[in-house]
Amino acid sequence: MIKRLRVSSIWSEDLNKLLPFYRDVLGLPVGLETPGFVLLGDPDTPAVALGTHSEVRGRASDPARHIVGLETDDIAKECRRLKDAGVEFVEDLKDFGNVWVATFKDPEGNLLQLLQFHR
Repeated sequence: MIKRLRVSSIWSEDLNKLLPFYRDVLGLPVGLETPGFVLLGDPDTPAVALGTHSEVRGRASDPARHIVGLETDDIAKECRRLKDAGVEFVEDLKDFGNVWVATFKDPEGNLLQLLQFHR
């Protein structure tokens, strides 16, 4: 029986091209690290993983196919912080009725979204 999302993995030719962005710019803590694979966040909860994969070369060729959503409690502040750090946004902050969303790229062109749900 499938119970829940466990991890969303982003593969790269070299995870060290992505790790500084996710760890230092986004501020996601490293929860587990082995050669060629890093889990960001608490290893006991759903998390984002980065890894080196032999079949992946260069930038993402279809970056909209897989988008990782990262929840925040102050999306406007995070958007400003990331823009100040030079992060490229492809869609500015937008209200979809029950959730605020902003979409941006990592260094290899993979798309990510900041999410803030209306409570």
